[in-house]
Amino acid sequence: MEPRISMITLGVRDLATAIRFYEQGLGLPRRPGHDDAPVAFFELNGTWLGLFGHDDLAADAGVGAAGEGFRGVAMAHNVESPQQVDQLLAQAREAGAQRIKPGQPTDWGGYAGYFADPDGHLWEVACNPHFWVGPR
Repeated sequence: MEPRISMITLGVRDLATAIRFYEQGLGLPRRPGHDDAPVAFFELNGTWLGLFGHDDLAADAGVGAAGEGFRGVAMAHNVESPQQVDQLLAQAREAGAQRIKPGQPTDWGGYAGYFADPDGHLWEVACNPHFWVGPR
């Protein structure tokens, strides 16, 4: 396996709501497509974010759609300063996210907080002063 993740696909309950959250609320660039398509794609500097119906994604994988609570996964978005962490957490909240953990100093010497998108998917927003995580 080559060391990369090509796409992260999130199962969502309401595709239109999820598209609005990521495209208009967070400002992610959506790949043009048909408005009635059952999936949406966003280009993220070397990887892609896909949104697909929750139950349809479970069926595609051949697993049950029921599941609650912590899913064992969080996406992360790194920024360059604690102020940017707080700004992005506020932007996400204004777009309809739930604040899970406010921005705060971490035990590893950085600054981070968490939000959950409208479907409960966790996102960490972090500033890591020790090394940059992401494309330049």
